[in-house]
Amino acid sequence: MNTSSIRRRRIAVSAAVAVSTALSVAIGVRLSGYGVPLALLLACCLSCLATFSSLLFRVIAALSTTTHRCTRPGCDFRVSLAYTDAAESRKWQEIAAQHPHRTL
Repeated sequence: MNTSSIRRRRIAVSAAVAVSTALSVAIGVRLSGYGVPLALLLACCLSCLATFSSLLFRVIAALSTTTHRCTRPGCDFRVSLAYTDAAESRKWQEIAAQHPHRTL
């Protein structure tokens, strides 16, 4: 993994945490206007933070993952790679195309 991809990943993770925190605080502020007790307000905000963070981390992972599949019809062989360079991706693409096919 090169330094620019590490930097992009750190920026994406930092942005996901910032957005999750902002959404959770906004929900907490709206709930506090209804007189929600502090313990319940904290529980709601923390659960929203965990949910939003999990969602955004999954989106980041999905966007940075490349999947190579076998080209033979009916074959379900596939390789998923995350954060790889072009040479590594090409190597696995060739492996996916040339793997021993299952015959039933």
